Amino acid sequence: MAERRIGIIMNGVTGRMGMNQHLIRSIAAIRAAGGLSLADGDTLMPDPILVGRNAAKLEALGRAHGVNRWTTDLDAALADPADEIFFDAATTQLRAGLIRRAIEAGKHVYTEKPTADSLEDAVAVARLAKQRGIKHGVVQDKLFLPGLRKLKLCIDSGFIGKLLSVRGEFGYWVFEGDWQEAQRPSWNYKAAEGGGIILDMLCHWRYVLDNLFGAVQSVSCLGATHIPERVDEAGRRYTADTDDAAYATFQLAGGVIAQINSSWVTRVRRDDLVTFHVDGTMGSAVAGLQKCWTQARINTPKPVWNPDIPQPIDFFRSWDEVPDNQPYPNGFRAQWELFLRYVAGEADSFPWDLEAGARGVQLAEAGLQSWRERRWIDIPELEF
Repeated sequence: MAERRIGIIMNGVTGRMGMNQHLIRSIAAIRAAGGLSLADGDTLMPDPILVGRNAAKLEALGRAHGVNRWTTDLDAALADPADEIFFDAATTQLRAGLIRRAIEAGKHVYTEKPTADSLEDAVAVARLAKQRGIKHGVVQDKLFLPGLRKLKLCIDSGFIGKLLSVRGEFGYWVFEGDWQEAQRPSWNYKAAEGGGIILDMLCHWRYVLDNLFGAVQSVSCLGATHIPERVDEAGRRYTADTDDAAYATFQLAGGVIAQINSSWVTRVRRDDLVTFHVDGTMGSAVAGLQKCWTQARINTPKPVWNPDIPQPIDFFRSWDEVPDNQPYPNGFRAQWELFLRYVAGEADSFPWDLEAGARGVQLAEAGLQSWRERRWIDIPELEF
């Protein structure tokens, strides 16, 4: 048994997602657990180098989480053959260029999504990765959520029967920044900086729909900028010139219809920040981030429409919760571990790759086109 080092260039980890989910709860957590045990008995130990623009922030973050390497020189990091993997969690607008540079430097690539702010660039980096023969992956974290894993079990077991429809509700109220500090960065609301909820969230919905319910065949999407002015991190007012809400309908393979609302301007009155309600011929299921509830055909109540009396049925009581019969680790860490095993040679393929990332960008771009042209947009197969 031996310890095998694997060097990871981690770019953009001073941001909220990169720091919390990728550094602290994934790579640092794997290191704290003594590394990743491989099938041959060896231990794979991630050795990250933190990359960013602010040396003081990088040093403080590294010291807080047991990482002794950091730099503001990305070129130097990419030039070091001792580091095999490049990871990016910085802004969407710069991502395709950074991925291209990493591939050309011979690095394996693991990245947040969207992989680019245009379909042309997303396809280009996927093709380049294929040409260069590097290993690549894209974060598709929602597939690893306990609630969606339980939902997939309901579907795969046959409990749902023939899938009929999916209704998704995602979002919460993001404060404008005047009365209370906003809980999302201001670039999310600026078109010139790669913002917009359609580009952000339809990339997620592509892999969720494709992997759980059926391949996306077409989309009709309406975006909106409900709040036109916000206050940034420095207290300055700015024009929010991109979409903060999206209302989309999807046609899926097998005749399944999906409707998903995505909004940063909605107040939550549901079980979680995201919920998926799935109806089928034999049963239904409702999943959030952690929990999943089911109702079988045989247990479905029989309501009768009568608006003149109080509703006699407590609809919530006729649903059963899917139990936690197995542990569900952090979804970001779970996918990191799979990618590290892939790079280490324990798997021949990795399904959540740059091609899957490009399909997400394809759906986002089609959603924006649908909104702009006010029509349905078909989703053709991409060629890589």
